[in-house]
Amino acid sequence: MSILIGLDIGGSTTKIVGFDGEQLLEPVWVKANDQVASAYGAFGKFIEKHRIPLKNIRKIMATGVGLSYLEGDIFGIETKGVPEFDSVGTGGLYLAGLERAIVVSMGTGTSIVAAQGGKVQHLIGSGVGGGTLSGLLGRLINVHDFDTIEILSEAGDLSQVDLTVGDITSLEIPGLKPETTASNFGKVNDLVEDKDLALGVVNMVFQSVGTASVLSARLMGLTDIIVTGKLTRLSAGKKVLQGFSEFYQVNFVVPELADYATAVGAALSELKLSH
Repeated sequence: MSILIGLDIGGSTTKIVGFDGEQLLEPVWVKANDQVASAYGAFGKFIEKHRIPLKNIRKIMATGVGLSYLEGDIFGIETKGVPEFDSVGTGGLYLAGLERAIVVSMGTGTSIVAAQGGKVQHLIGSGVGGGTLSGLLGRLINVHDFDTIEILSEAGDLSQVDLTVGDITSLEIPGLKPETTASNFGKVNDLVEDKDLALGVVNMVFQSVGTASVLSARLMGLTDIIVTGKLTRLSAGKKVLQGFSEFYQVNFVVPELADYATAVGAALSELKLSH
């Protein structure tokens, strides 16, 4: 057994995967207030879960915003840094089973890259992402927990929050359905419920990211858009992406293990694997 580790060190959460040859081992994640503690905690949790002796780990490929806080090798194991954008693109393609696509990483903010021909090009980034979601809902309804946001947004009614095309005109506008958003939060009133606000914020975040993604795809002449990151777990967000797929004639893909795409990409930079 010779295990290659991929480590994605975020602002507070570290995600870790491992490859035993070409077999991807079940990944884990750890959240902590300190990036170094998070990285070491994730590593410890992973090797304990899979009962892997340290001597069987040949290299650690690390990436993410927290990489700069690591000094030297982890537990004496060779630890190499990998550019985050490269990891995003490579991991996204691998998990989606595609050879070329726009790859979107929805973390605290959002990054968008084009991955094709073995190259990854960073196109644009946005400050709208998970931080926007938790920050706004923390102030609006005093909810920060991801699972609670998921439950509330699933029960929400967007018509209580957003102004639609049908609200402002009775005329038929070619290419636009009456339920198309004309203004995010343009209809909200003093009696709106928490669940409606939760859905409104989720919808706004995913519409913003979806719009930038579609424009990036058109710029690069691509039709597949792979979306990765923790926010892809939100069912209400996936519905927004599905609507964008139909409206803009693109293919939004949320692969299995989308949370771990960047960690997978870091490891693949060493293995040079491809689907």
